[in-house]
Amino acid sequence: MTWAVVRIRGQVHLSQKVHDTLWMLHLTRANHCVFLPQNDAMKGMVQKVKDHVTWGEVSLEMVAKLLLKRGRAAGNGRINDDYVKANSKFKSVWDFAVALTKGEAKMTDVKGLKSVLRLHPPKGGFRGIKRSFRDFGDLGYRGDAVNRLLDRMIFEEAN
Repeated sequence: MTWAVVRIRGQVHLSQKVHDTLWMLHLTRANHCVFLPQNDAMKGMVQKVKDHVTWGEVSLEMVAKLLLKRGRAAGNGRINDDYVKANSKFKSVWDFAVALTKGEAKMTDVKGLKSVLRLHPPKGGFRGIKRSFRDFGDLGYRGDAVNRLLDRMIFEEAN
């Protein structure tokens, strides 16, 4: 399984350990999202920054939707099936999303694909960025409810 980790809070008043951990996770700004495998190393890193991020198990459909809408290649170009097929062993974005969700692939498996997804603030705003999810806030572990948050953070872009 794969986690989607979204940074919610900014960079003011961070301890050096938290700052370094967020840097290693490539979460350098608010509303950035990364996909991480569920293993002990990542669990420890996410626990260290739990007061600044939210995370949960992401669905296959949401991974595919995020990659198509917010996935970017070098030069800020959008990705599609042709790009994924030309720059990886996967035949389409859907095949890549399936492997990513199962934990069999990483974002770096597609050459030139940026590992960070830059999202908008959610429609309707956050409930509270200083409280945990189980205390009616937005921080911390939220399970599969992360899919609803990510859906609110994806906007249709006018081209």
